[in-house]
Amino acid sequence: MAIRDTSATDRVIVPRVDRKRRAWLIGAVVVALIACAWAAPSLWRLFVAGRSVSAARLQIATVVRGPFVRDLAADGKVVAAVSPTLYASAPGAVVLKVQAGDVVKKGQVVAVIDSPELQNRLAQEQANADAMQVDYQRAQIDSRKQRRELQKNLENAQIDEKTAQADLDRNQQAFKHGVIAQMQVAHSQDALAKAVVARRHAQEDIGLDDDSLAFNEKSKKLAWERQALIAKDLQRQVDDLNVRSPVDGQVGQLFVAASATVAKDAKLLSVVDLSALEVEVEVPESLARDLAIGMGAQISGNGKQWPGKVGAISPEVVNGEVTARVRFSGAQPAQLRQSQRLSVRIVLDRRDDALTVTRGSFVDESGGRYAYVVRDGIAVKTPVTLGASSIDKVEILQGLKAGDQVVVSGTDNFNGAARVAISN
Repeated sequence: MAIRDTSATDRVIVPRVDRKRRAWLIGAVVVALIACAWAAPSLWRLFVAGRSVSAARLQIATVVRGPFVRDLAADGKVVAAVSPTLYASAPGAVVLKVQAGDVVKKGQVVAVIDSPELQNRLAQEQANADAMQVDYQRAQIDSRKQRRELQKNLENAQIDEKTAQADLDRNQQAFKHGVIAQMQVAHSQDALAKAVVARRHAQEDIGLDDDSLAFNEKSKKLAWERQALIAKDLQRQVDDLNVRSPVDGQVGQLFVAASATVAKDAKLLSVVDLSALEVEVEVPESLARDLAIGMGAQISGNGKQWPGKVGAISPEVVNGEVTARVRFSGAQPAQLRQSQRLSVRIVLDRRDDALTVTRGSFVDESGGRYAYVVRDGIAVKTPVTLGASSIDKVEILQGLKAGDQVVVSGTDNFNGAARVAISN
């Protein structure tokens, strides 16, 4: 028996279309198209750049044109421009008259050194000087006596010459009248000649002996003056045993204990002149070459600011730094203390029209050879030439223009890529 198929009874059933599902499908397609349109630029930037970095990890600054002040900032400490250290002028026991922190006046005795040996030497040399002074005075008296004796001899010789001349005149008159013999006239002539010679020698003796007496007086005087200088120097050394403050100020540090025995030239104490304070700062060697005496500075501390200027620069580099001192331009502020910490800002250069950008790590990371300029969300590696730099800015010489957006920090994430996409 054959089985009949069901083709005669089959009918086509048309499936029902779910309108709700169709709406969902259409919506999904639209959303997908919108997402593709929104992501297309980012995908294109990523395709072009080959690398992407989040903007949150970067610092971007704008290149601007305007005034540029090149300066440096450093922390300094207050030091005394005049802070003499006092030393022992002779060995001995020290008696301190002051304590650390005491206010002293110029010339005030701050310490006394007891040196019996030096005082004994002074007494001996002073006695020698007194003895030599007596010798000099005795020589003066002897010279006057000898000069008087020589003068007396000259006057006697002159009298003898006059007497001999008078005798000769009388005898010659008597001989003319035949009263005396020729022999007596000749004898008178010889007596006159002898008197003339005696008078001439007396005059010469006065000149020669006067030079000798003057030389003797001078030698005695020079010996006395030399000894007096020795005694005077010892007196100065004895006076220096009273150690005096050279300035008005305050006792700083004591280097010896009271009643201690010290050697010559030993440190005793220091005196700080509080009327002449300066701020000492350490400047990096790289900036020290641009530092010059007379440059303006600004000193700040305790919420106040004071003008200043660079007063001294050390010629020596220590641990990569150079020591400089900044002086107050106006009146010195009150209530400053030695070693007090203050902030100092020194103006190295000032320009009214310069192209600058915020200073960041890109200066050190690239060595100042290139910078990343942001254009349409892509950071492009651009060669640049940098100039001077300050605390917060760096000068642009070539490669950038005003208005450019530059990545100043975070370029270490770029790994030197030529283009980097910046994602939000």
